[in-house]
Amino acid sequence: MGRVRLSRFNIASLAFGLAFLYLPIVILVIYSFNGSRLVTVWGGWSTRWYAEFFNDQAMLAAAWMSFRVALASATAATVIGTLAAVALARGGHFRGRTLFSGMLYAPLVMPEVITGLSLLLLFVALNAERGFWTVTIAHTTLTMCFVAVVVQSRLGALDRSLEEAAMDLGCTPLRAFVAVTLPLIAPAIAAGWMLAFTLSLDDLVIASFTTGPGSATLPIRIYSEVRLGVKPEINAICTLIIAAVTLLIIVASLASKLSNARADSAAPM
Repeated sequence: MGRVRLSRFNIASLAFGLAFLYLPIVILVIYSFNGSRLVTVWGGWSTRWYAEFFNDQAMLAAAWMSFRVALASATAATVIGTLAAVALARGGHFRGRTLFSGMLYAPLVMPEVITGLSLLLLFVALNAERGFWTVTIAHTTLTMCFVAVVVQSRLGALDRSLEEAAMDLGCTPLRAFVAVTLPLIAPAIAAGWMLAFTLSLDDLVIASFTTGPGSATLPIRIYSEVRLGVKPEINAICTLIIAAVTLLIIVASLASKLSNARADSAAPM
């Protein structure tokens, strides 16, 4: 294969695109160490705003609420989305398949404002107290379709002869799924869970419709603070989230490389 030579225009376009995406994040991280109270005025290097965040009980409570909602909704969405993907990939052309898949994938194309308002009307009709569980249910509704898409695509690319071989050897369909199929689709399930967790942690619109007093998530809290002016403390919070996401990406990459290395070493010569 010959080398692909990039023109100056391509290099400049690539550099501009990367700068457009990542330069604001770099500036945010730098200004999170700004010692001045004014976001646009540099006052020297300082970690005072990180200390301010860890002393802000309201912000910490919102962060803990977001983490709990994301953990619960991502787990529920992964279970429901995986079962739905198995039904679509292995269930054949059952009656109501088109309606079922349409209802499952509707949140992918439906505006979040409509989804949030619909769920709000549902909770009001049920006279449900809005709080942790209503936000969790709403986020589960939003994210399970993403899990189903990821898992279904993996099931579609899976060789079904492996399951058939397991059943020929005496396994029941459930046993074959648990022993053969589930380990093979585990990376897709994990990817779906992480995607659902990220979407839940980042959601603002649907959470603002379904939350109640004392159950504000971190995006809602940050949005309410930003309306009064951007504080350096918000830069510190965003930097901590970026650091956590970066750490997770590094760990996942290392785990993937380690798994591939073990598979290569275990493969017969």
